[in-house]
Amino acid sequence: MYIKRHLEEQVLEASRYYPVVMVCGQRQVGKSTMLNHIREPERRYVTLDDGNARRLAETDPALFFDTYGYPLLIDEFQRVPSILLEMKKIVDRRALAGEDNSGMYWLTGSQKFRMMQGVSESLAGRTAVFDLSSLSVAEIEGRPAGIFRPDLASLRERMKYSVPKDIHRIYEDIFRGGMPRLRSTDLSRDRYYMDYVNTYMERDVKDLAQVGKLSAFYDFLVCMAARTAQELRYDEIAGIVGVSAPTVKAWTSILERSGVIYILRPYASNITKRLVKTPKMYFMDTGLAAYLCRWPSADTLEKGAMDGAFFETYVVTEIVKSCFNAGRPADLYYYRDIDKKEIDLLMIEGDKLYPIEIKKSKEPAHADRNFSVLQKYSMDIQPGLILCMSDDLIPYNRNAWYCPVSVL
Repeated sequence: MYIKRHLEEQVLEASRYYPVVMVCGQRQVGKSTMLNHIREPERRYVTLDDGNARRLAETDPALFFDTYGYPLLIDEFQRVPSILLEMKKIVDRRALAGEDNSGMYWLTGSQKFRMMQGVSESLAGRTAVFDLSSLSVAEIEGRPAGIFRPDLASLRERMKYSVPKDIHRIYEDIFRGGMPRLRSTDLSRDRYYMDYVNTYMERDVKDLAQVGKLSAFYDFLVCMAARTAQELRYDEIAGIVGVSAPTVKAWTSILERSGVIYILRPYASNITKRLVKTPKMYFMDTGLAAYLCRWPSADTLEKGAMDGAFFETYVVTEIVKSCFNAGRPADLYYYRDIDKKEIDLLMIEGDKLYPIEIKKSKEPAHADRNFSVLQKYSMDIQPGLILCMSDDLIPYNRNAWYCPVSVL
């Protein structure tokens, strides 16, 4: 069963204007499935996982493009990034001849930064780049596409389509995660994630020079999952895993560029130097993180020591996914100063700053207590949100609103 992706319309629209459209994302999130679902009948498909196609692309890229023609969908393109130069020649040749070159090539890949390096060198200005994550809750529930915006008018609109959920249902979603294959079949969750980790380690990680022993990298992966929604302290993780801090930093970069984690950076302003500069880290698929941490069920996770961290991860990544699915970067930050005053999320829209707190309870008290620290910034500070298990969008006071997580 195919689950409609919110990014479909963005890709089709970009293909009308750009010669090349690239979809990046974590392995098995459905990049190829989505593009194959929406591609035109005349658009051919080739994967560079195929040995013959890969050899041809490596040894004679001109013959590769002559063989497959266009419009063309190239899967796992990062395996032969050198074909970009030939692709640029073909795209530019059509433009110089006064011919339409829009939508010639669609590319997918699971190592974004490595892909983007080649794009910035060869296809700058000719490529629309999109991030695809595992399924959002809105996609799973078949709700309309739409970026999460924290203003009250947008939230009221989202409330019309939201599906009320109790805390047990939320943790069921957290525990299972959003991988399309898990959501569209009755495949065993543990079997799926075991195979996923093995594939990721053997195919994506093994190709990267910074990784020596895969067993040490697996320990690092588990350690990172246990720290989802926490500040990213390289020295601490290095001590636990038994590698150097620079190695941990390099490995963290691998996880980020292959879409496994999202790095949330602290809000910085020239007005103050009292902010903590350490970023926070979130696993983009909560099911994968729960599997790595060996939580046996949704119920034990809900009642366990990491319940708050997973709830926060769920909320933050759902907001990030809504941004990615709208074809936009996630303009998100968090706040923490040396006085230990924290705000879970800051969303910026133009000169407007929206503070957001994330709480597992139904009617958390004093959740807005740190919002006042933002008054020192020359921004238009908007009423804040308390994303929690509230049944409705209701005011907590004049400066903050309770907002149910079911709107995400």
